Amino acid sequence: MDPISSNGPALPERAEIAGLVDLVTREALAYLDSLDSLPVRSPRSEEAAHSFDSPLPDIGGGASQALQELIQGGMDAALSSSGPRFFHFVMGGSTPAALGADWLATVIDQVAYAWVSSPLAVKLEIVSLNWLKDLLSLPAGWSGVMTTGATMANFVGLAAARQWWGHRHGVDVAQQGLQGLPQVPVFSSGYVHASAVKVLGMLGIGRAAIRILSHDAAGRLDVPALDRALQELDGAPAILIGNAGEVNAGDFDPIATLADLAEEHGAWLHVDGAFGLFARATPLADHLAHGVERADSVTVDGHKWLNVPYDCGFAFVGQQSLLAEAFAYTAAYLPGPEDPRPNMGAIGPESSRRARSLSVWSTLRAYGRTGYREMIERHLALAQRMARLVDEAPELERLAEVPLNIVCFRVNPGSHSEGELDRLNNRLGEALLEDGRVYAGTTDFEGKVALRPAIANWRTREEDIDMFIRIVRELAADLVSAD
Repeated sequence: MDPISSNGPALPERAEIAGLVDLVTREALAYLDSLDSLPVRSPRSEEAAHSFDSPLPDIGGGASQALQELIQGGMDAALSSSGPRFFHFVMGGSTPAALGADWLATVIDQVAYAWVSSPLAVKLEIVSLNWLKDLLSLPAGWSGVMTTGATMANFVGLAAARQWWGHRHGVDVAQQGLQGLPQVPVFSSGYVHASAVKVLGMLGIGRAAIRILSHDAAGRLDVPALDRALQELDGAPAILIGNAGEVNAGDFDPIATLADLAEEHGAWLHVDGAFGLFARATPLADHLAHGVERADSVTVDGHKWLNVPYDCGFAFVGQQSLLAEAFAYTAAYLPGPEDPRPNMGAIGPESSRRARSLSVWSTLRAYGRTGYREMIERHLALAQRMARLVDEAPELERLAEVPLNIVCFRVNPGSHSEGELDRLNNRLGEALLEDGRVYAGTTDFEGKVALRPAIANWRTREEDIDMFIRIVRELAADLVSAD
């Protein structure tokens, strides 16, 4: 590492660029070369993060000093979340093609709002969305838009649903608002994700509007109760939220049954498929999301199983006119609705839009349908391997089936009450994150504290799975012996 310079230019200078590109490239290659062996969290992470506490300098040190300081102090504070042993938050890494394209997107710094602001970014977005519809067996005629992730993708789908619901009451709610209208009926199972609930608040529908209909502690959908609730509406419009891959065990709502009920009762079906929708990329798992092609809106994340850089999401809606109404955005200096060229910022919530399409297009172009099918099938096999290791360990207890890529389990050494087991597994979760060699968080599954590692990174290998279980058992043994 070069020594930090203290005499940088007062303003940005072109002459700084070449040296910085060399510096960042060198450090990036060193990081990527070591990623398979790095701990997910450095023992110095807290200290390194707090090292940045300082007042704004009156006189800067220039780009070289700032970047070297960032690298020297910051890498220990960063998690190796792009690596093969990060099993938290159902998060993938970045494929080589996606990584390279994302660097290029930063360099050329496109405005992916409309054709006039970047023909490249907009065209690649449209092409990529069409390719994703093909990969995931979604209707070719659906409209789509890229977002920052699951929350804004759900925002797009549920904004379209709200617009549709308003039309059923004779009101353009994007223009006139919800005042004077009844509460929007929203139904889901206990699998509904927090982001969808958050979006209901953002849309003015209200978080309390949703009715959770489940028949067990896991949250599985109570189909007869939903049917009765829709019958009680007597034909009034409602929104159903189906879930393709819930976050604790990777289970699915019965999407085809939800589609039947939506059709019978005239409801809108929105499917949150943040990671589970990728089940449709392989014949080994596509039955899990059967019927999703009959939904009215569907969401999926890119920074999960597509393995593109954080952040990236997609929303698909059957009726583009609803998006154009919900997200109309006009000004004298912007292309108007009469412009025949695509305007992505006018059919989605974000007008300031990064060119995520470059990394999405590049990874799909690089690896294609077969590459993604094989990657997902490898992850399914790795999840089954982890499940077998859990089942073979006498002090580990698997709490759910493993239909996809999440393994939900806890430590249960015997002779412990449920309260003691919850405390033990909470301590195990904290110890796992503090240890940092591997990474996974705890959850509440059927009233039990459990781990929920998710496998979604293209780098993850059998030895990473074995290492994870070995470390869990090691830490658990230490905690039990300390009691």
